[in-house]
Amino acid sequence: MRHLKQKYKLGVNPAHRASLVRNLAIEVIEHGKIKTTHARCMAIKGFVEKLVTLAKEDTVANRRLAFSKLNNDNAVKVLFTEVAPKYKTRNGGYTRVIKTADGRVGDNAKMSYIAFV
Repeated sequence: MRHLKQKYKLGVNPAHRASLVRNLAIEVIEHGKIKTTHARCMAIKGFVEKLVTLAKEDTVANRRLAFSKLNNDNAVKVLFTEVAPKYKTRNGGYTRVIKTADGRVGDNAKMSYIAFV
């Protein structure tokens, strides 16, 4: 049974989707907030939340797990030193998605911000 196994397809093949999610997550971690399409925001939300939960306990094993998911040294360092310590007492809900009223110029895609709370 495929209960709770839904993925956002994003109109690309699986390898491209994995790369896209990884790159967007790195941008959110490094900048704190990004603007992209609503579907992409929802696709990376769970990925980023799981990374922050992993980073709340700073161990070598957790750093290696985070690096295997992000493949970016700088993002892992920022995640463990700046982002995760702010959420030590919080039990989830580290990100929020805020819809914007305007559509993207060109194709009128729904746009949103994803940011840390």
